[in-house]
Amino acid sequence: MPAEPQPGPGALLELDVDRVAHGGHCVGRHQGQVVFVRHTLPGERVRARVTEVGGGGRYLRADAEEVLRAAPGRVERRCPFSGPGRCGGCDWQHVDLARQRELKAAVVTELMARLAGVAVEALPGGPLRVEAVPGDRDGLRWRTRVEFAVDQEGRPGLRKHRSHQVVPVTDCPIADERVVGTGVLQQRHAGVHSLDVVAPSAGDPVVVPVPSETAGEQVVTEGVPGAGGDREFRVAARGFWQVHPGAAATFVAGALDWLDPQPGERALDLYAGVGVFAAALGQRVAPGGSVIAVEADPTAVEHARTNLADLPWVRVRGNRVDRELRRLRTGGGRSRRAGTDVVVLDPPRTGAGKAVIRDIAGLRPRAVGYVACDPAALARDVRYAADQGYRLTRLRALDAFPMTHHLECLALLEPG
Repeated sequence: MPAEPQPGPGALLELDVDRVAHGGHCVGRHQGQVVFVRHTLPGERVRARVTEVGGGGRYLRADAEEVLRAAPGRVERRCPFSGPGRCGGCDWQHVDLARQRELKAAVVTELMARLAGVAVEALPGGPLRVEAVPGDRDGLRWRTRVEFAVDQEGRPGLRKHRSHQVVPVTDCPIADERVVGTGVLQQRHAGVHSLDVVAPSAGDPVVVPVPSETAGEQVVTEGVPGAGGDREFRVAARGFWQVHPGAAATFVAGALDWLDPQPGERALDLYAGVGVFAAALGQRVAPGGSVIAVEADPTAVEHARTNLADLPWVRVRGNRVDRELRRLRTGGGRSRRAGTDVVVLDPPRTGAGKAVIRDIAGLRPRAVGYVACDPAALARDVRYAADQGYRLTRLRALDAFPMTHHLECLALLEPG
């Protein structure tokens, strides 16, 4: 009997969904073939429409359009613009917040076991739980920076999942009310392809049309309680900053609690941005200590030097992290006191990578605090660290992006 042809985009499949996977979808199977299904939950039976054939035919992507058997934790979506074929920004609008966090914890636990060989449940604190971050309202109204795409008719909106197509919106329930309150979603915007809307912790919201001659020049002020005392930081409106209002303070407090920098120690802040971690480290290693903050983005470097000007023992180096680490290793890491005591790194979503992890280990710090926005990248870097004699000793997962599959992890690496 000839094999049944593989379903293509548009085909409707009836599937049992068995587990969650990294990326905001769950896994089902059709005639043995893996199907990554959005808008569902483990334990559900759904009718799902194929949206894409991926991996050279090895798997399918699909959207659950009809739920035949619902699983515990399913709720009504709180955003009228989410759902199959609509805005792709939120993965879990159909899931109770507590269940969202259970799913995220399961993803991190599985990735750590599979990619890093680490049993998370054996670390201090037992089975991993995803912690709430102060500053949202039941998972909503937390996003202080939103980039709205603009369609050909000038209407602002957000893009479909894995698409450039713009879905016009009149609200975004995860956006800070000050973002929506600018009124940009009720207007037409001719001649631009996107709008960056920023609601900083200090001052009024800022709307940055792109393209614009002044788009790269606008600066906002962000405050961080506890970053070496309550401090304010200058940051480009379109530059990197944590979008959850409680994230920066939570990450700084968590990392420094584990690292416990002491007066006189030498610290390294990698991917330093505008200097948030460097400021906190600088306060803790004084008197007699020093901090080197490394950042490649020229605008962020300029702001970091301004933000840290009152801490002359904190030096900002404008360089790629891999290049600066090679320079540090060849220029002065021969003795314990010429080396580095503690390291903080907050790399981009792709992670630090094998070479950077190797060179950090080569400086022989007593502790490394890793802030990760992608658990798969973190797991790979934990494996690289193990190869260099550093083991994962502590791990926290923080729900800095409710309603989406994203989260932040804090990890502590120490010599094995």
